[in-house]
Amino acid sequence: MGSNIQKEIVDVRKEEIINSCEKLYKNNSFKDITIKSIGEETTFSRTSIYNYFQTKEEIFLALMKREYDRWIKDLEDVYNNNSKLSKKEFAENLALTLEKRKNLLKLLSMNMYDIEENSRMEELIEFKKSYGKAINTVKKCVDKFFPDMNEMDKENFIFLFFPFMFGIYPYTEATKKQIEAMKIAKVPTKPLSIYEITYNTITKLLN
Repeated sequence: MGSNIQKEIVDVRKEEIINSCEKLYKNNSFKDITIKSIGEETTFSRTSIYNYFQTKEEIFLALMKREYDRWIKDLEDVYNNNSKLSKKEFAENLALTLEKRKNLLKLLSMNMYDIEENSRMEELIEFKKSYGKAINTVKKCVDKFFPDMNEMDKENFIFLFFPFMFGIYPYTEATKKQIEAMKIAKVPTKPLSIYEITYNTITKLLN
């Protein structure tokens, strides 16, 4: 009983830290957020954070894990709530799940090398479990809705779609400074929403 209560306390504290990080990330860049600033958003002392996370990167990794877990829930709903989907319908549904997960896409646009290198192995493994489950859940949907697709095509879809996700946010959420620079540099651009770029890519990958 005591160990269960202690685990509940740890989970609640971790969730509060992750929530504080998420709140700050809405209006601040990764480099401007510190353990200190995260601690100032919590109800306990800043030094107490180190009992749960050793680095800022571990907190962001935990936030990213939570975003993957939420996306997996959306994917499970697509799987469970549809007996069959056409390619266009599947693309629509998958695009809508990512449209809801802008925070996940923003996190994916960061430097994952530094975040993962500055996190303990046990934290990284927990994150990779959620990442792997997301891949498996998308694969499960593809298996259900496209039973005639061969395994090589399914594998190609998965391993092209997931790297594509890393570029969705920076392409669809360019800053005013970036837009101005592209205009001056005469770089051709075509504004697209998260839904549009995801839907278009999925339909092309499936065809």
